[in-house]
Amino acid sequence: MKDVHEIRDPIHVFIRLDSDEREVLDSCYLQRLRYIHQLSMGYLVYPGATHRRFEHSLGTMELATRIFDVVTHQANLGNDIRDLLPEIAIDHKRNYWRRVLRMAALCHDIGHLPFSHAAEGELLPQGWSHERLTAEIITKMEPIWESMTPPLRTADIKKIAVGPKKLPNEIFTDGEAILSEIIVGDAFGADRMDYLLRDSYHAGVTYGRFDHYRLIDTMRILRAGVGDSREPALGVEFGGLQSAEALLLARYFMYTQVYFHPVRRAYDIHLKDFLREWLDGGIFSVDIEKQTGINDCHIIAALLEASQDASCRGYEPAQRIASRRHYKLLYERNPEDLELTPEPGKAVYEAAKRTFGVKSVVHDFYREKGAALDFPVKFHDNRVVSSLTVSEVIRTIPLVAVDYVLAVPERIAEMKKWLDDNRDDILKGVLDKKGGNLCGETHQNGSDIVID
Repeated sequence: MKDVHEIRDPIHVFIRLDSDEREVLDSCYLQRLRYIHQLSMGYLVYPGATHRRFEHSLGTMELATRIFDVVTHQANLGNDIRDLLPEIAIDHKRNYWRRVLRMAALCHDIGHLPFSHAAEGELLPQGWSHERLTAEIITKMEPIWESMTPPLRTADIKKIAVGPKKLPNEIFTDGEAILSEIIVGDAFGADRMDYLLRDSYHAGVTYGRFDHYRLIDTMRILRAGVGDSREPALGVEFGGLQSAEALLLARYFMYTQVYFHPVRRAYDIHLKDFLREWLDGGIFSVDIEKQTGINDCHIIAALLEASQDASCRGYEPAQRIASRRHYKLLYERNPEDLELTPEPGKAVYEAAKRTFGVKSVVHDFYREKGAALDFPVKFHDNRVVSSLTVSEVIRTIPLVAVDYVLAVPERIAEMKKWLDDNRDDILKGVLDKKGGNLCGETHQNGSDIVID
């Protein structure tokens, strides 16, 4: 019988692993996550937010296991689901896939770069992402998977950890797609649940809290759609609908109040600018040994050194971070401004760039892609309907968007006065009649950050 190891956790109290799983946790690839901040430089805004990807990975494994045990319990499986998903309806297969799911959840973030999402969108070679790096590292860990009892197939772990959206060339069975959805699904993924709860706790806010116990207890694998073509998907019984709404609202509020806090975004921009100058060629290496040999500690040491020597690469952004002279908020979109122009942030940025110089201002713009999340809801009479037909809350949750113009602190007072004096003319595009010119190339220094 394998030993059980307990790890204390502020969110889930105890997280337990057996000896084989402990070997995975002790690998250099997982231990590296102890030195990768979950919220990039968010701790410069929220001092308690110093938590790392390591504990988030453990938490994701814990929640994914709980979800798996609920949705695959024989009492919660309809006959149509049993026939469709033999991976979880037959005991010996279920036990194997439960183990795969746990290791996939533990490793789902193993490919993150230093400071997580802050630079991944723009400082990796074209075609690369942290998900692709995750898949490469899981493949490199094959000797560990083969040594487990029973052995696990590397391809299974990779597919479940990364999912069909990020592995479009892989063929997923219905069962594999469901297992991946348990970890990285858009609606009820354990990854999302844990980061909302954990980030909220460490940031010292309440926005990310929701009744995850009730939500997990009511989660089911349901047939979504119409007729015989209905595909299985994670959904909830009607009694868990309010908990699902609370999860989606928690996500929206955490994005708008924490993840997209303008100062937090400013630090991410400065960090990205530093890395662009400091890294050889301006991008991270995708060589696995090099990539896993670098973490936040290396970046912080280099950044602090550069901040004290004007001759160093990346001196200016490093100095802004180290001395807290970050860019400050000059403009954020007001709904009234949309009546004057469909792109108010861009208009303000272009005018400010022409008036004060390109190095004095940045445009931080992001708009969430997609639409309201749709998932199946099972009523007491066993009928299954779309969440969008029964929940006005879900239908009306706004897409996450940010439209900031950030400016150098040395001139922020002057620039705010200029904006106050000229706002309507800028937004109407007529500032050129007063001596300005709104022509010029758009420069957006934001990034498509998705917190996962």
